[in-house]
Amino acid sequence: MTKNNSTRSVILVGLFAALTILGTMIKIPMPTGDFIHLGNSVVLLAVLLLGYKKGALAGGVGFAIFDVLNGFAAEAPYFLIESFVVGGAATIAVMAFHRNLDSVWKITVIAICAGITKLLMTQTKNTLFNLAAGADFQAAFFGAFAKIPATAINVIGTIIIVSLAYFPLKKAMDVTFNKQ
Repeated sequence: MTKNNSTRSVILVGLFAALTILGTMIKIPMPTGDFIHLGNSVVLLAVLLLGYKKGALAGGVGFAIFDVLNGFAAEAPYFLIESFVVGGAATIAVMAFHRNLDSVWKITVIAICAGITKLLMTQTKNTLFNLAAGADFQAAFFGAFAKIPATAINVIGTIIIVSLAYFPLKKAMDVTFNKQ
């Protein structure tokens, strides 16, 4: 990797981390105490545009910084890990298409795979937190399930936003970095 590419990579990871923070700050509170936000869309776009490692790192760092700055510091490490797991699911879906991302339906399928992974990660995390708080498994599972609607809305929003934004952003990045 040349110095120019290395510098560009650092800048893009930092940019997408900052965009993840901003996307997560744009939030709509839910009655469960959770909130709907745009951060997940930014993370998935980062993975698709920068690649798995750089994109997941950007998203994870962005989520972690947001959490630390907004009173959720205990959850910051989890969201760093979750960005790599969800980004990994998206990357597996990309590989299933032989890295040939030439249509909106393929991007939508990738976003759905990432969204299902996000839902499973959220349910697992919340169940484990409830178990750690002393609930039996059934109460922990169903208590966690009560928080899924906010995540489901985030997932649906992510699928729509990523499906619409990927190709214009990809083209802009290709033109900007002379990859026409």
